[in-house]
Amino acid sequence: MLNVSSENTRTFSRRGVLAILGGVAAAGLLPTPRARAGGASSSALAFDGTALVVAGEQVWRFDPFGDATLLPAPRRSIRALACHPDRAGRLLASLDGGGLDRSDDGGRTWAAASGDLPLAQVTALAIAAGAPDTIYAALAGDGLWRSEDAGNSWSFVMDRPWIAEAEREILTLASVNLASGMGGIWIYAGTDQGVTRVPDCFCRWQDVVEGDAMDALVAGRPSVPEAPLPKGEPITALVSAHATPERLYAALPSGLWASTDGGVAWENRSSLHAQALAVDPADPDHIAATYATKLKHSRDGGTAWATLAAL
Repeated sequence: MLNVSSENTRTFSRRGVLAILGGVAAAGLLPTPRARAGGASSSALAFDGTALVVAGEQVWRFDPFGDATLLPAPRRSIRALACHPDRAGRLLASLDGGGLDRSDDGGRTWAAASGDLPLAQVTALAIAAGAPDTIYAALAGDGLWRSEDAGNSWSFVMDRPWIAEAEREILTLASVNLASGMGGIWIYAGTDQGVTRVPDCFCRWQDVVEGDAMDALVAGRPSVPEAPLPKGEPITALVSAHATPERLYAALPSGLWASTDGGVAWENRSSLHAQALAVDPADPDHIAATYATKLKHSRDGGTAWATLAAL
């Protein structure tokens, strides 16, 4: 049985007061619905190779066609997970109330990975595409931080994005290997006002546009996507497909949206309002999601969904 953590609020400071909203829920998953978690409404999800890791107050690991394994409980509830397909077993976890833990054995053991990161709530995590020792962490009320040594040391790299006349919290992160312009890795951020991105030179947050985004930025005439995401909706989850970097999935209140061109144009795949998403690193059409009190998956890129377990 997986329990639901209670909400709590903690306050820390860096360049002012950082108001931190804690709280995370737990979940379970089985190839057949044999696991339940009473009252859970959201989960932290990540594929570790072919296994799916589901975390909250507890950590469950589900290997394909096998039974679930309940792993040792973390020191605090897990709010977000990140993994890298080229480093089997490497998992990063954002902890409720602040701080990060790292596992190098698929979630069986954990160690602190916060280094000198300020003690504020980490709202989103991503491991850099092509660089499994480079981690990006978004801090509530603060901005984007980077570690290039798997969490031992950290540096501040970017303020929060400025959208609709205000700084916006980063709710979810994805690192995408889409070389263009600067030729580097892009970091995509989901906010309460949509998706934005920045190259790993961290020069400026910018809208996702057609063609060469850096050239459009310099020219000051960004093109307008023909099929953008709905304006003003929060992005509750944003993930990229390792096997097909141009493929992105975004969870919004209006449903599950997909892009096949790096986020320029989007298509609504279903009405599923997911709280968390994970994409199979070997199969970009295979997605896992939490929705209300169910854990679901899709084998066709988000159009049709089947329930894997009750939460």
